[in-house]
Amino acid sequence: MGVEGGMKCVKYLLFFFNFIFWLCGLTLVVLGVLVQVAVHNTVVINNVSASSAPIVLIVVGVVVFFIAFFGCCGAWKESYCMVTMFSLLLGLIIITEIGAAIAGYVFRGNLTVIVHESLNDMVTKYSNGTDEFQKALDNLQIDLKCCGVINATDWRGNFGPGTNSVPDSCCVNDTAGCGQGAMEDSSKVHQMGCQTVVEELLKKNIMWVIVAALVIAFLQIMGIIFACMLMRGIRSGYEVM
Repeated sequence: MGVEGGMKCVKYLLFFFNFIFWLCGLTLVVLGVLVQVAVHNTVVINNVSASSAPIVLIVVGVVVFFIAFFGCCGAWKESYCMVTMFSLLLGLIIITEIGAAIAGYVFRGNLTVIVHESLNDMVTKYSNGTDEFQKALDNLQIDLKCCGVINATDWRGNFGPGTNSVPDSCCVNDTAGCGQGAMEDSSKVHQMGCQTVVEELLKKNIMWVIVAALVIAFLQIMGIIFACMLMRGIRSGYEVM
């Protein structure tokens, strides 16, 4: 027969929590995609932890999405085997999420050095880079209204035949040739570097990922507790399978 009394309440609570997990999985996928896009659309970063954290969250989100469905079936059918497997898989997911949160926190702490090195590398290689490479940095400077790494003078010796020229993407009004000889002209060229802006943008996105991962991990721990309670009830003689 099926579980009765308090265990029946736990059964429906577990079913409800799995629905929440399903939504959490979807949330992780969306957050992971948004952060991954933000990282690669703003600056080319060749740091492993920078790229791995959002990718891990996307993978975890997809897995959680399907595990939640598996848990719902186990709770509804009161299957000891399915509920046990659900608990074990969810435990592994929690460990992975905590790892992703730690990776994100470590990356956030090293953000200044990583962003500076990445932007400096882009500025240095700009003149000899491919059209796609140049367009990536141009779009960054246009979108964030910045120029160079620390300031516009970072382009000195890295762009054009003259020493006081910057890419047109640095201009307040982006028109052909507007950056020629206008490096230190604040009325024509943005003087603020991109490093500070990029740092703030990435810190904001990474913090959202860390908070989401920890909150969802807490909810999943509650799910494991309910699953263990249901397993105990089934094992004690309330199983239907």
